[in-house]
Amino acid sequence: MMKINKHFVNRIFGALLCLFIFTCASVDSIAVPAPTKFDVVPDWPKQLPNNWIMGQVAGVDVDSKDNIWIVQRPNSLTPQEAGLAQDPPLDDCCLPAPSVLAFDQQGNLLTWFGGKNFSGQWPQTEHGLFIDHEDNIWIAGAGNTDDVVLKLSNKGELLLQVGEYGVYGGSNDIQHLGKPTDIAVDAENNEAYISDGYRNRRIIVVDATTGEYKRHWGAYGSVPHDRPLPDYSSLAPPDSSFRSPVHAIRLSNDGHVYIADRVNNRIQVFQKDGTFIKEAFIAPKTLDMGSVWDIELSRDPQQSMLYVADGMNNRVWILNRHNLDVSDSLGRPGRYAGQFGWIHNVAMDSKGNLYTTEVETGKRVQKFRPQ
Repeated sequence: MMKINKHFVNRIFGALLCLFIFTCASVDSIAVPAPTKFDVVPDWPKQLPNNWIMGQVAGVDVDSKDNIWIVQRPNSLTPQEAGLAQDPPLDDCCLPAPSVLAFDQQGNLLTWFGGKNFSGQWPQTEHGLFIDHEDNIWIAGAGNTDDVVLKLSNKGELLLQVGEYGVYGGSNDIQHLGKPTDIAVDAENNEAYISDGYRNRRIIVVDATTGEYKRHWGAYGSVPHDRPLPDYSSLAPPDSSFRSPVHAIRLSNDGHVYIADRVNNRIQVFQKDGTFIKEAFIAPKTLDMGSVWDIELSRDPQQSMLYVADGMNNRVWILNRHNLDVSDSLGRPGRYAGQFGWIHNVAMDSKGNLYTTEVETGKRVQKFRPQ
């Protein structure tokens, strides 16, 4: 009988174990980083309870536990869509859902708040949602009487209000906002960056705890103005001003500020102090409402990709973040799962899953899994 050398067997086993561990680690490092190909998850999220129905979904972000939060607009539902809420009821369904809804990875509803049940004044038109490093929820109000940003706990308690309902003073007013659209919080410096907005044409930065004014700037880092602008043309020189709306804002890990200048079809990139770095035009021949609606960064350490929601062409543009070249796109106009009607926002979780929202007739949130 052949004698087995136990020392030799142990060495072989150890080598195989190391190879297995190295291979698993390599697969994990490759799996998530910066996906460019996705498949829609058609049954996400699950049906809402209580006969609730969503209106226009105008913001999405992901918290530290990979739960997905959205803000939707109950006021955007037609009487026919919310028939049970009419007096008298028009039919046996449905009721407007609360404004803020949170879902787990499987699409189960976890919690909700906002809207008519909020203890204070709530925005008329919800616009944009951001979750900061403490899992606080930031929401902008872009209705005609809003002009505010709200900072809320994840239980719906009001922590801070920036701006004043129905009060604005133009793009150089340091005390008020003008129909703001989005928020990004810099944890290192405890500052909130606000894209402002539908009335104003600027970025304004405030203290994330007190709301105290810090600084603001316009396109190319200039002093913003509110003078009339000619209609956008891809044949004309780039505008020296943002156009309304300045629609979204994101901060990267390396300290860059990315701005969605929607109707100008461009992304502008700045340092945190407002110093202009560069710009890129996305689908520059797009007219009417523009092509750059929202911006998300990939979750790899280098944040090597940008995902840009385009509500006019109804797709997500996928860009190399470092040279801002378009490398791919996701979706097309339509009403089927994986297609878009008025895509408005985009967000990514730690696993590389992508979430999109739709306004106007879209009124939904979708999940896309990386291939």
